[in-house]
Amino acid sequence: MKSNQILTALTLLVALLATFVPAGIFAYWTLALVALGLVNGFMNPLADMSARMAYTVAALAIPTLANSLDAIPVAGAYINAVIDQFMVGIAAMVVANFLLVVKDGILPAGE
Repeated sequence: MKSNQILTALTLLVALLATFVPAGIFAYWTLALVALGLVNGFMNPLADMSARMAYTVAALAIPTLANSLDAIPVAGAYINAVIDQFMVGIAAMVVANFLLVVKDGILPAGE
């Protein structure tokens, strides 16, 4: 498995734990998701501009769209929460990719 796949799977696992494990046991789920997203973004930058744009739009739109899942009895709120938590990691990955693009714009290649 590639590091991108491992980090994405780990982010999903942490999102599931953040949803189902009480916050009193571990209060830093969001910090863990942000850290995983930043590591994933810095280790595996998205070279394609359209992929960066797609991830940015997804990080913004999917949590809003997932709110409609609350209408599903019993499971909807949990599915929405897992998606919201997972998108925290994706948003951090988008931020890391943005910082890399800014760095590449400031520092010329090869210097």
